[in-house]
Amino acid sequence: QVQLVESGGGLVQPGGSLRLSCAASGFTFSSYAMSWYRQTPGKERELVAAITRAEVSSNYADSVKGRFTISRDNDKNTVYLQMNNLKPEDTAVYYCNAHFAFYNYWGQGTQVFVSS
Repeated sequence: QVQLVESGGGLVQPGGSLRLSCAASGFTFSSYAMSWYRQTPGKERELVAAITRAEVSSNYADSVKGRFTISRDNDKNTVYLQMNNLKPEDTAVYYCNAHFAFYNYWGQGTQVFVSS
């Protein structure tokens, strides 16, 4: 059974940091590209950051470049999103995604709320 379980969300003040984790099971994690998306009410889900299978390369949305870092540990079947200098506009539900060929899996999401 495929599972992606996100954790690490919560309430943080502007300028603060959070580290999201996504623990994967039920598939060969190292074969999948991993991504983080986010969504706010009334808006489409948007790509925040993505990382290739062997951590060869990563890419980021312009809005988070220089502040967020995606990484993965293929031994722990986990992908991370380190979020620094958070802004109120980063408030969203953050989703973990695993993608390989025509296989595409989603987690249940974790809420990030940035407010003073």
